[in-house]
Amino acid sequence: MRIEHVALYVKDLEKNKHFFETYFDATSNQPYHNLKTGLRTYFLTFSDGARLELMSRPEMAEKEDVLFLTGYTHLAFSLGSKVAVDQLTQRLADDGFEIISGPRTTGDGYYESCILGPENNQIEITA
Repeated sequence: MRIEHVALYVKDLEKNKHFFETYFDATSNQPYHNLKTGLRTYFLTFSDGARLELMSRPEMAEKEDVLFLTGYTHLAFSLGSKVAVDQLTQRLADDGFEIISGPRTTGDGYYESCILGPENNQIEITA
């Protein structure tokens, strides 16, 4: 068994698609639009085959802007090395994204940093 994909509701599909294409080398399909429901989506595919569905629809409600809520909390991307984590973290910081932790080695041995991407979705970058 494997997870087929993870979905993320976003307000700005294009901005989020661009973010994942730019920083995580995602490849997008063509946009989907359901005229009946207003749902719009992109499927983003990453180099290892993992997929992320970005979704938007007119009746979405705003979530509370608190970092530590129950439920899904972050997406994690493994880059393969500490150097790659350091470089991408610095690139994201230089481009104006908030670094909320790291890069650092965690108590359980991960080398990681955490950033807030578009719409304050938390992204973990690991070696």
